[in-house]
Amino acid sequence: MSDFQIAETKNFLKKKENMSPKLYEKIKNIVYPQLKSNPYFGVNIKKLKGKFEGYYRYRIGSYRVFYLIENEKVLVIVTDFKHRQSAYD
Repeated sequence: MSDFQIAETKNFLKKKENMSPKLYEKIKNIVYPQLKSNPYFGVNIKKLKGKFEGYYRYRIGSYRVFYLIENEKVLVIVTDFKHRQSAYD
């Protein structure tokens, strides 16, 4: 299996502006390498159900990184980032 590419949506980029640099460093150095190698399985990865069908989430402390996987394009699309209290509204 070849490595996945990471794409960030405009929505995620907007939220990244207000994110602490330390937190984005964690996402870049810990989350992205794992998503590149295997975005389907991991300790902090969960496939979502219900109205979020098709999305996955990566847990990073009290925050959640949401993403979609496009197998044909070997692409992980990072769509959103939220605190867990408001993540599933």
